[in-house]
Amino acid sequence: MKVIAVDTSTSSGSVALLEGDLVVAEWSLQSAQTHNRRLLKSIDFLLQQAGWALTDADGFAVATGPGSFTGLRIGVSTVKTLAWSLKKPYAGISSLDALAAPLRFAQLPVCPVLDARKKEVYFAFYRSNQRGLPALQGSYCVSKPDRLIEYIKQPTIICGDGWLLYRNLLREGLGELAVELPAPYHTIRAANVGALAMRKLLAGEAEDPMTSIPRYVRPSEAELHKQSSIQNAGSRSRTPSHSDV
Repeated sequence: MKVIAVDTSTSSGSVALLEGDLVVAEWSLQSAQTHNRRLLKSIDFLLQQAGWALTDADGFAVATGPGSFTGLRIGVSTVKTLAWSLKKPYAGISSLDALAAPLRFAQLPVCPVLDARKKEVYFAFYRSNQRGLPALQGSYCVSKPDRLIEYIKQPTIICGDGWLLYRNLLREGLGELAVELPAPYHTIRAANVGALAMRKLLAGEAEDPMTSIPRYVRPSEAELHKQSSIQNAGSRSRTPSHSDV
């Protein structure tokens, strides 16, 4: 099975081509530029280098979040459109699942942490299951970094750009409970997104690209602004009661 996989959930974008258990090609770049400037060009470049045509893909995969709201919209909408237009299977994969994937055989709990802006982080906890896969424990969360410290009571492997951003604070609060990893483990790889997606596709668990949406975990700025506007409008239009006069 040939899969084209994409991650645009952080400032580090990644594209990969997989065929079965083989990573045929992979491209990653840490950049301040928005993903829409390079995503399609990156896919086209990898296809040319691998000698693939876009129609050779048997399926498409994308990281669906949590992560950058703008980045997720770009990646998810692009991959959904490709899958829908070519009538190929599609699978969305959690960004945190993909970040934990390389640590599938870890004996310690794994906690991938992503920068959520607003001085917050996205995170989740994983344990390797009997099949050697990182199994989610609980749910995907968002909180202040110091709240994350409260959840960790035993030695835990921590990875992701959220760890890099708040490393000093987390180290101070966790001490030896924080097990640090080298640089390659702090970046989401499209190859891991593709490998997790391939399992889903081969198991017949493809998703409908028309209904698939990003996993934001918390409301976007636009949604918060809309909620605030509705609440303010409701407050202004409220009928006075006896207690108001």
